Amino acid sequence: MTAMDAELIMIIEDEVKIARLLADYLEPEGFRTRLWHEGTGALEQIRTHNPALVILDLMLPGMDGITLCRELRTFSRTPVLMLTARVDEIDRPLGLRIGADDYVCKPFLPREVVARVQAILRRMRPPTPEVTPASREPALQYRDLTLYPERYRCEAAGQSVELTPLEFRMLQTLMSRPGRVYSREKLMELCYTDNRIISDRTI
Repeated sequence: MTAMDAELIMIIEDEVKIARLLADYLEPEGFRTRLWHEGTGALEQIRTHNPALVILDLMLPGMDGITLCRELRTFSRTPVLMLTARVDEIDRPLGLRIGADDYVCKPFLPREVVARVQAILRRMRPPTPEVTPASREPALQYRDLTLYPERYRCEAAGQSVELTPLEFRMLQTLMSRPGRVYSREKLMELCYTDNRIISDRTI
């Protein structure tokens, strides 16, 4: 992953030392950071830079964090981790109610903030499909037709199709080299490998 591929965390915190401290812990974990120190202009910064997550202080000059979070939710689902020095019980439910994804009170452990950022982003990512033996199995594909030679299974648009052994071998032959033209004799030779006596009109 290049530096430009790393997820951007925007830290909106009026205390410069705290903002820089958080950046110093986030960047070694593979994140990019961008700092903003007031509520004024913060929404424009979020629109412009489209961060993966916003760390948002509750008490900001210009526009407080609650108002900023409420405004953000009118146009974006960017996850928000809210920071505050206030310990009033009303703050936490209010912050979560207006759209914050998590909440940390100051003073905090920087590593805890990093862990919460990582946890929020994990929740936001789509689940990774489970890799099963069937999903690793080599398959032949042509349009909406899929052939699984190891399981002797054929699917059309995801629905199982019953085939005779001859039909399966013929499809496997044709799908192995799409676009190739076979004569009837060649198809019989490839599909009947047991030297049986067959009519030239079998295929």
